[in-house]
Amino acid sequence: MALMKYRGPVDEAFPVDRLASEIFGSNIAHLLGSDGLSIHTPRVNITERTKDYRLEMEAPGFDKKDLKVDLQEDTLTIRGEHATEERKEEERYTRKEFSRASFERSFMLPNTADAAKVAADYANGVLTLTIPKREESKPKSRQISIK
Repeated sequence: MALMKYRGPVDEAFPVDRLASEIFGSNIAHLLGSDGLSIHTPRVNITERTKDYRLEMEAPGFDKKDLKVDLQEDTLTIRGEHATEERKEEERYTRKEFSRASFERSFMLPNTADAAKVAADYANGVLTLTIPKREESKPKSRQISIK
């Protein structure tokens, strides 16, 4: 069972990818070795455990204040945005690869998730969300005596 369904981005930044998908079908990106996410989109690991689900998202370079987690009905949305410092008058770059970065990813929670008890933690560049399962969806076990 899938934990969460990824709600794919409306990728206006890569019109060629969108056009190729329209012509050749949505699986063309996978055939070409792409996962359909832009290179600036943080990757996630999602695991299902006995009592909860766990979503880990890499967000290096972001501070806690740069990240926002919203839950609206069954859709969990994670946003991040930060900007680099302004260039000082006496500085001149010979190469500049740091820039303003932002992302947004949304996931649909399964029916078994207890959305009211979602908890978030951010440490060492990884945002971790713990999504408990509702009591009725947790596996029940009991010892059965043999007669």
